Amino acid sequence: MKSLFKLFSIIIIIIASNSYSSAAEKVEYLKTDWSFKGLFGKFDRASLQRGYQVYTEVCASCHSMKYLSYRNLAEPGGPEFSEVQAKAIAASFEVTDGPNSDGEMFTRPGKLSDKFVMPYDNVKAAQAANGGAYPPDMSVLVKARGGGVDYIYSLLQGYDEAPSNVSLDDGVYYNKYMYGNKIRMAAPLSDGLVEYGDGTKATVEQMSKDVTTFLMWSAEPHLEARHQMGFKAIVYLIILTILVYFSMKKLWSRIESEV
Repeated sequence: MKSLFKLFSIIIIIIASNSYSSAAEKVEYLKTDWSFKGLFGKFDRASLQRGYQVYTEVCASCHSMKYLSYRNLAEPGGPEFSEVQAKAIAASFEVTDGPNSDGEMFTRPGKLSDKFVMPYDNVKAAQAANGGAYPPDMSVLVKARGGGVDYIYSLLQGYDEAPSNVSLDDGVYYNKYMYGNKIRMAAPLSDGLVEYGDGTKATVEQMSKDVTTFLMWSAEPHLEARHQMGFKAIVYLIILTILVYFSMKKLWSRIESEV
């Protein structure tokens, strides 16, 4: 009897979870034109560079990108900073290295081969600085969240006053695109928060799009190469299909003439 009750409880939990997931998936996310979408999609280089600026000036104080190295910023298919620019960016960060000949750790300017500097020494330090919440690593965040770029883009603009029937604990904020509508991160963006070097107006919408584009690249740095490979494969298959069609047509024409 207990086994049947346990099985029944598990089924109820699964059904409830699926219902919640389905409800979350039905949320209408904000839409924008992503340059990297579609068979011929490519990253907007200017947007990638602006997105890196938003990440550095706004997000990097809490969120790590542990799978990226500074040399990636200068590689084809990405923001494509010049090597000189990428070296200057890396050198602007202090990196802990060592031990030296005395067995002590030391700091030095970053190099292209270094990974992005982590904002906290460890998970516990991150949680202690954020009220017990752990800011997720952003390297592959776009792929780790249902809704992908549309979800991240919407979330950054989804902060609002909580409805009267929703109660929030201290340090918790209402976001209409967050699963459950409650989030511990305060609204990170506000108009004019950064000053873009190319003169682009730094609205919340623009910054959301730029940093989301940057996060898409970090999650799929070879996206453009994959698109090019897919296009070549389609062209190859079309040519092969045409050749097979005419070969078969010629073959069957001989058989018909013999009959």
